[in-house]
Amino acid sequence: MQRYFSHFLRIQYSKTDGKVGCRPDKSAKQRFKNKLKKLTSRKRAGTWKQIMTDINRVTVGWINYYGIARMKTFIQEIQGWLNHRLRQIIWKRWKKVKTKYKKLRKYGIGHEDAMRLANSRKGYWRISSAEVLHRAITKEKLTKWGLKNISALYELRYLKG
Repeated sequence: MQRYFSHFLRIQYSKTDGKVGCRPDKSAKQRFKNKLKKLTSRKRAGTWKQIMTDINRVTVGWINYYGIARMKTFIQEIQGWLNHRLRQIIWKRWKKVKTKYKKLRKYGIGHEDAMRLANSRKGYWRISSAEVLHRAITKEKLTKWGLKNISALYELRYLKG
């Protein structure tokens, strides 16, 4: 049985089978997601490097503060959601059909799939979840372009704590 017995500094303490544990409060998780949402706005100005720097600063700070808590599932969900948001920004910044096609081809997508996706009239959010775009812009590419892996940061921090 799990009982929550305290909220302190946006950390929720609980007792499970005689062991005391903690996790971030719902409001802390929501504030974190809202900060990331603001940083990954489609209309945000700035270079890719600046966006990555800001995202990394927020995520590293959040992980350092809440790293002792149990939140593996939440971290995995946020990582997936953040990758989706970044693909959406990239897709919007490519703007023209010609650019989208060239970039997709450059990242290893075949002619047919690249033409189909580049000429799609679907919205940015919907396209950013397309399997073809996931093959073109992988998690590894996002990491190579400067994004820190939140799951890896959490694992390192949680193991230390």
